[in-house]
Amino acid sequence: MKKRYFVLVVLFISIAANTNAQKEWSLSECIEYAHANNLRVKSAEYQADIANNDLFQAKMNILPDVNAGASRYYNFGHTVDMQTNSFSDNDFLSDSYEIGASVFLFTGLRNYNNIKANEYLALSRLQDVEREKVEITFEIATAYLRILFNRELLEIARSQRDVTNLQVERTDKLVEAGSAARGDLLEIIAQRAAEDLNVTNAQNDLNLAYLNLTQLLDLDSVAGFEVFVPDTVDPDFAAPIIDVPTVFYDGLGFLPHVKSAEYTLLASEKNLAIQKGRLSPTLSLSSNWGTGYSENVRDLDGEIISYSEQFRNLDYQNLFITLRVPIFNKWSVKNDISNAKITVLDAENTLDLTKQQLYKEIQQAYNDAVSAKEKYKSANEAVISYAEAFGYTEQKFNVGIVNSVEYNIAKNNFIKAESDLLQAKYEYVFALKILDFYRGIPMTL
Repeated sequence: MKKRYFVLVVLFISIAANTNAQKEWSLSECIEYAHANNLRVKSAEYQADIANNDLFQAKMNILPDVNAGASRYYNFGHTVDMQTNSFSDNDFLSDSYEIGASVFLFTGLRNYNNIKANEYLALSRLQDVEREKVEITFEIATAYLRILFNRELLEIARSQRDVTNLQVERTDKLVEAGSAARGDLLEIIAQRAAEDLNVTNAQNDLNLAYLNLTQLLDLDSVAGFEVFVPDTVDPDFAAPIIDVPTVFYDGLGFLPHVKSAEYTLLASEKNLAIQKGRLSPTLSLSSNWGTGYSENVRDLDGEIISYSEQFRNLDYQNLFITLRVPIFNKWSVKNDISNAKITVLDAENTLDLTKQQLYKEIQQAYNDAVSAKEKYKSANEAVISYAEAFGYTEQKFNVGIVNSVEYNIAKNNFIKAESDLLQAKYEYVFALKILDFYRGIPMTL
């Protein structure tokens, strides 16, 4: 029975492992997972939560303050009894209870401007969350495309090694038949060793690319992780590349980098209004109710009046309005206004810098796309030429017209051309994806 249970457990684990291994992550799935689980995104979300709490508190600040208090006094010696307002030389016990409320009627619109400032800061923090998601999206897309690139590079390396293996077998037979020198066979074997190394390096690069992506996703292990490989990643090289101004003006409307800076500027302007409001008079309304108890409060017979009766009879109420006019505050208000003005200028400068940086990034992506497109055209022509040259050299090598050195040179040129073509293709794909993303098009393959 125990053995059967053990077999079932092992079978279940095996099925679960195979199921996990069969899971293929698409680019959009990787991005969505990172947005939901990445620690940098979570940190930005926590800051947004704090900003929302600050906004809530700013709204609550317009409500009255209501406070209650209770005190018990043990009086010794010559003491003023707060309940009878007279001196007493006796030791006695007294209590005091009070509840009060106050509300600002006018503060130079500081409460209103504080609400608006915190509202803009909360919106800015939300945009910071989106900005982190954008940064993560770029990193995920780069790592994902690096995996696809290294997969194709590995396939090329393996394919070229397979060709060389066939050539080793063919040359070995020619050497045995006396139709080729043994040196040619040794050269081909050396070429195969070099291509074995190429395969190993390509596999290592692919493993590293997988590790990089899983680390960006904060996964515990690379084991069982596979990416979805689309049928084709070939872009339309005939289609025109969207120009920089179009991408830039499309991105201004929604990119969180810009929106965050805009909201920060609006918040700084409201903060300036808050500081200016400190020059205005303030008007507040307050009210208190209180009562108490004292052992010195006695009736005509000298007996201490009961607690409940004193509680009713000793109560008092007041209502007062306070007007405060700022006259001189050690220059602190003027200095805070000056600093707030500088903060506004700094926020304006930050917004301009953000737009400038965005424009440069779009320019860079556009130039990368143009360069990759031209590089692809040249590399494609080189692949065609070197493929033809290698095929011709291989034929001549098989009949003994050229030696193994010329054969290896022709083949290496062909391998390099294929690698350059593959690299140019993925550079172009990534540059186009960046340009599309800046225009609001989701990052997918």
